This record gives sequence, C-alpha cells and structure tokens, in this order.
Amino acid sequence: MSEEKVIILDFGSQYTQLIARRVREQKVYCEIHPYTLSPAAIEGNSTKGIILSGGPASVYDKGAPHIDAELFQLRIPVLGICYGMQLMTSLLGGKVVPSKEREYGRAELRIDEPSQIFDGLKKGQTYWVWMSHGDRVETLPPGFMTFASSSNSPIAAMGDPDRGLIGLQFHPEVAHTEIGGKILSNFLFRICQCRGSWDMRSFVEASVKRIKEEVGRERVICALSGGVDSSVVAALVHKAIGDRLTCIFVDNGLLRKAEAKEVSSILRDSFHWDLHVVDASREFLSRLKGIEDPEQKRKVIGELFITIFEQEARKLGTVGYLAQGTLYPDVIESVSFKGPSATIKSHHNVGGLPERMRLKLIEPLRELFKDEVRRIGEELGLPDRIIYRQPFPGPGLAVRVIGEVTEERLKVVREADAIIQDEIVKAGLYRDIWQSFAVLLPIKTVGVMGDERTYEHVIALRAISSLDGMTADWVRLPYELLGAIANRIINEVQGVNRVVYDISSKPPSTIEWE
Repeated sequence: MSEEKVIILDFGSQYTQLIARRVREQKVYCEIHPYTLSPAAIEGNSTKGIILSGGPASVYDKGAPHIDAELFQLRIPVLGICYGMQLMTSLLGGKVVPSKEREYGRAELRIDEPSQIFDGLKKGQTYWVWMSHGDRVETLPPGFMTFASSSNSPIAAMGDPDRGLIGLQFHPEVAHTEIGGKILSNFLFRICQCRGSWDMRSFVEASVKRIKEEVGRERVICALSGGVDSSVVAALVHKAIGDRLTCIFVDNGLLRKAEAKEVSSILRDSFHWDLHVVDASREFLSRLKGIEDPEQKRKVIGELFITIFEQEARKLGTVGYLAQGTLYPDVIESVSFKGPSATIKSHHNVGGLPERMRLKLIEPLRELFKDEVRRIGEELGLPDRIIYRQPFPGPGLAVRVIGEVTEERLKVVREADAIIQDEIVKAGLYRDIWQSFAVLLPIKTVGVMGDERTYEHVIALRAISSLDGMTADWVRLPYELLGAIANRIINEVQGVNRVVYDISSKPPSTIEWE
C-alpha cells in the first residue's frame, strides 16, 4: 500500500479511528489492527512507527488487554496514548495507580522539559489538552523522564528518547487538544523519520500497479451501484486493465425511487465502461420473505449478490475477479478490531459474503475513509453528481424497513424517501448533509384525517452530518423544512399518519437503524 506506514494497535478507544485520520492528514499511511497483532507481524522495513490507542480498561484489571513486551525491542518508535501510555509503563517496570480524582475533559498541560515530541513548544508554557482517564502513572519505567504535567497528572507526558518511546496521558488526536497536530507531526517526522509522501495521486498510481500485477490477463467484473465507492473502484480497475473490465449493476428491488434508471443513465453518459444491468428484484424479495432480523437480511442479500455476480461472470466466459467498493468503516464495523469485542453489524460486502466464493475479491479502497475516496474520485475525473451522492447502504431499503420487507412496505418508505430528497435538494442542503433518508417503523399509531380516525404507519426522518461515517451527529434542520417534509409525507404517502425526527448521534446510535 505504501513504502512507509504507521501501525495503530487498538485497545478499544472511541478515538482510535480519529488517530488514523490525524495521521493520514499528515500524508502518512497508517493501519488499525487489534492489539493482539504480534511483534513479528509488525516488524519490517515499511513500519516507521507504532501507536498504542487509549481504551476503557485499567492495566491492573483482570483480563485487561495486554501486548507482548517484545514490541518495545523492535527499534521502532512507539507512542502510547492514555491506556497505551499506562500499558507501556506497566510492561517496562513503572507503576500505574488509580487517580485520586478522575480527569475528564479539558486540562492545562505544562511543558516541563524540552523533547522531540514537544519540539517547537516552549518549556514552562501551558496548553489546553483533552484528558479522559481514571488512572495515572505514579512511577516512571527505568530510562524514562517526565516531559509534561497537569494538575491531576504529575506525569502527563513521558519518554525514553534513546529508544523512541513516548507516552501521553492526554489525547492529541482530538480537536480540543490545541497542540495535538503539532505533537503528532513531531512523532511522525522528528521521531519516526517519516517522509509524508502518501497522497491520493500516489494511492492511485500504487493501486493501478497492484491491480495489474494481481489480475494479470484475467477478466474482472465490478459490482457497480452508481455511488462514489463502486464508481471509483471501477475507474481504478478500468485504468489498470481497460476493456477486460465488465461492470454489473443489479436492480435488487431495494433501491430508491427511479434509482435503477437514473444510475444506469449516469454511468452510460459519463463513462465508456462495459455495463450490464440485471433486474433481480423478484428474486431478492422472494428470498427476504418472512425475515425480520437485520443481520439475517444482510446475510441473505450479500449471498444473493454474489450468486448473481457469479452467474453473470459465467455468461462472460473466464472471469477470475470481483471488484467492489469496500471501505475502512465497513471493515471496522464488520470485523472486531478490539479482540474480544462485539461486531456492530455485518456489511453486505464484508460480513455478508458467503464463506466460499468462486471469484477472487479486489477491494482497492479497503483501507480508505469516504472523504478520501471522494478525493480519489476527483483525481480520476469523476463527475460531481457521482462523487457527492449521499451514501446508500448495500442492502438498500431492506435495512430502512424495520421488520419484514414486502413490496407494500417498500413502496411506503420509497415514496417518503423521495419526498425527503426532493425537499433537501430544494433547500440547497444536499451537499451539506452526509445522509438524509426515511425509515419505516414496525408500528402503527392513531391519527385523524378528514374527521376520521386513522391507524397507520410511522416514518422516521434521519439526517446526519459526518466526515467519514465513523462518527456522526444529527443535522439541525430548519423547522420550516421539517414541517414541509412531514406535511408532504403525510399528505402524499398513502398509509402514513405520523413523521418523527431522529436526533441521535453516532455513537451511541448507528447511522442506519438496522
């Protein structure tokens, strides 16, 4: 992927993905791995640094996540953040104890000694940082010295300069730490000696080269949905192998209103790829009959997608590969990166895939976030109407119909969703919102229309802002817009008498309801 990289070991911090983003903003490629990754798997010429994330555990708790102390003998610089610092302390002979007063939120950090990690910052100066801990380092490991302190943490930053080992009690990755960018930059460039050569252009060049080498002379089919992820994948593969790529767009009957026609039109107008459109709507609805569990829906849909792609591949002759637009958030949510933690949900193109597939997978975007993919789309010259389309889940409206998926229920949510999109576009807010959509709830409520009692469906409106889909906040839509959307849905969508607005963020909620 890159000639230099930083490995992040995840101990369950809510900020782990944010660390990765901050590193990549410095044009240094990084990967998140579970804390169980062995030192042998990390060691190599391309690994320039290791970051140990924070986490909710205490190092002295029974069953607390630990790592092999051999990690610190690799001669690779290590930055421990919060729990990572405490674990470093414990494994290298220092002492960690519960804090007399827990420290959460903003705190003043005082720079006590000059060091590479605080290069460019003055000794004796104080800065605002973000703390989130209930333990603190009481005794330094042998060879370490204190670099900074706070009122509640006499050892808020420590290090062993000779071995390139650094510990920070606070979180440099969050925006509330005013010197966070400077600290991470110092770690990456002063301590790890990174060059910062990773950008979207270099990613495109490396991806095209890798696809050529992997595919050889075989043919590839691409699962194309019309969104930015699959379109960027198709563009990358086409750049690598040309006409040996065939794109397949599957109408699974779970799409938004008029989407199949609109997407196929956009793709044919914008590109000269070999595009096959497959109508499999009846087959998907038949397979989903009677299924209410969201995980089972995703499994059924993922497996049926693969079956269709393999059928289409056989029609084309010898096809060896399936390319799809899997992103890093899909991988993180589908596969636990924290050892014994729970999977959040199976994404249809990750956890929803069958165990045995005839086609080999190509997933060139697997390590990227959505905004990074959009920048690649710009680099490849994709049109704005594809690059800035709001994300749409692979299982489609099946995960926006809570409960069993039927044609009648799909029609209700599809019509409501069309109204939401129309009003959001008319309000000029489409590009400002990460996702806006309708969810059909599995309940009915009493209402009154034309002096008559009704007992009909409820639509939940969801509109969120996000950068990469890992965290999200609900959008404060204008009251007038909310009123217009609710009024139109209730008046125009038969069978709906109530609209509610979802004002939950991620975390604790997910973006989609299922």
